[in-house]
Amino acid sequence: MTHARFDDRVAVITGAGRGLGREYALLLAGLGAKVVVNDSGGELTGEGADTGPAQQVVDEITATGGQAIASTESVATADGGRAMTEAAIEAYGHIDVLIHNAGNVRHATLLEMAVEDFDAVLDVHLRGAFHVVSAAYPLMCRAGYGRIVLTSSIGGLYGNHAVANYAAAKAGIIGLSNVVALEGAEHGVRCNVIVPAAVTRMAEGIDTSAYPAMGPELVAPVVGWLAHESCSVTGEILTAIAGRVARVAVVESAGVYQPAWTVDDVGNRIDQIRDLSEQLVFPVVPDGHNAHIGHSFAMARGTK
Repeated sequence: MTHARFDDRVAVITGAGRGLGREYALLLAGLGAKVVVNDSGGELTGEGADTGPAQQVVDEITATGGQAIASTESVATADGGRAMTEAAIEAYGHIDVLIHNAGNVRHATLLEMAVEDFDAVLDVHLRGAFHVVSAAYPLMCRAGYGRIVLTSSIGGLYGNHAVANYAAAKAGIIGLSNVVALEGAEHGVRCNVIVPAAVTRMAEGIDTSAYPAMGPELVAPVVGWLAHESCSVTGEILTAIAGRVARVAVVESAGVYQPAWTVDDVGNRIDQIRDLSEQLVFPVVPDGHNAHIGHSFAMARGTK
């Protein structure tokens, strides 16, 4: 039985100084990857900077014979996204894997959330994803190979209290990933989303005493597979929480067709409209967008 390796692969991992990102970096480096460990070292709110976390992970990797360099630029700026990609090229000559894991949190209810706190979280999670993708993706396309893993969250899928900024950013990442997967397909670039849950410093203030085993090491292998050349999917979402790994998908009901509608018609038929006993899934790749439209048009024409 062969074992997955990352020999001669170069990976850029954001937010890799602590928690999940650190686990990803250690795993890939241990399997032969050359790793750019990116982490600005800021606080959970995203404020401040510290070169220590990224360098500590680099030291852990090199102490066991691996190869890694530190990058402390912030993903919140386009310059930061370019800088970490350029560091990978300068040190190792190419980039094969991009894992965007960097994150911050600023809790507030909708009644209390300031615009500045909304923007600060989008800057790291969503705009940060675009900054690093826009820098690495063209290089992957030219090389004809790439693996991109972006990070969403349970909050992005289902919402949560006092995190409108975080939820909006994480939901937006799914849309970005879908476009990268679509446009990257012809270039050998695959892009997927991980929805991880682990007890890290992001869980500060939460009583986790009754949780089952829920360490970052239970998430890292899933990300490792999505980042590996053997990854056979693109445009998908995998979740990993407490040892459970599952696919997350957007589903539609079979739907109801009428040639004309009134407000009362919608109300009268809402149970049928919402009935998920017959579920439809339109995969992002090769063309979920047009598959959705085609199905709807077929119902209108009476051919479905």
